[in-house]
Amino acid sequence: MRKAKIDRNTLETKISVEVNLDGSGERTFATGIPFLEHMLDQVARHGLIDMQISADGDLEIDAHHTVEDIGITLGQAFAEAVGDKKGIRRYGHAYVPLDEALSRVVVDFSGRPGLSYELVFDRPRVGDFDVELFHEFFQGFVNHALVTLHIDNLKGDNGHHQIETVFKAFGRALRMALEPDPRMGDELPTTKGKL
Repeated sequence: MRKAKIDRNTLETKISVEVNLDGSGERTFATGIPFLEHMLDQVARHGLIDMQISADGDLEIDAHHTVEDIGITLGQAFAEAVGDKKGIRRYGHAYVPLDEALSRVVVDFSGRPGLSYELVFDRPRVGDFDVELFHEFFQGFVNHALVTLHIDNLKGDNGHHQIETVFKAFGRALRMALEPDPRMGDELPTTKGKL
């Protein structure tokens, strides 16, 4: 089983993340940020990834540090859990609609961090959540999971729908990329000999 537990403690946040990449989508969240938890729920369910995430952050200031540090810690957990990457598909992609919204997410477990993020909102907040923080979450994840991630919201005018399609597609793209490729055996999915 590909599992990891990471604790990250700073003067701003205390984050604990556990993942099982071969799970069934079981999840528990205690972050103090309900909208982010709703989105993380989509990743766990659609990615079939077990997740436990707890966070104690300086929410009295704002959610920035907590959201970014959850992304960082989740990325570290994925990097540890995926291990040497032998036999995985490596690449994953998904298109997900929700009513008028449609998003595409493509991921490569390349060993190189890179984020292309095309998501524009009409309003700065969904409920009381600052939508700018989603970029910080994904940047933190990418930098520490060492993946290349392309996020494109292709259509949509409802901010909740837009971001939900992104997180659902993210979960499904992760699931595809991390699946064992029976034709690959225990080989690395690269011509370089190292990822």
